[in-house]
Amino acid sequence: MSGPGRIQRLAEKDRPSVRFHLDGKPVSALVGDTVLTAVLAHAPRLRISEFGLEARAGFCLMGACQDCWIWQESGPRLRACSTPLAEGMRLLTAPPEVWP
Repeated sequence: MSGPGRIQRLAEKDRPSVRFHLDGKPVSALVGDTVLTAVLAHAPRLRISEFGLEARAGFCLMGACQDCWIWQESGPRLRACSTPLAEGMRLLTAPPEVWP
C-alpha cells in the first residue's frame, strides 16, 4: 500500500513513537494511538472488503460495526478501532494467506 495517509495528525505530535510493520514495511505512530489511527496515518485505507474490492477505513470507531478488522502477520484478526498500537506489531491489510 502506498500513497499519503487518510488522516493527518494536527495535535499531540510530541508523544513518544511506537514502531510497527504495515504490510511488511517498518513505520511508526505515537504512543496511545489505536491501530486504526496508526494505519490510516500511513495509508489511504485500512483494508479491502472481503466481499468485493471496496476500500474500508472503519465506520463506527467504537468496535460495534465490525468494519475495522485487520490481520496480524501471525494470522489472527483484531479490531483496529479499539486495539491500542503496541511496539513491534506486524499488521496486514489483507489476510495472511494472500501474502507471500
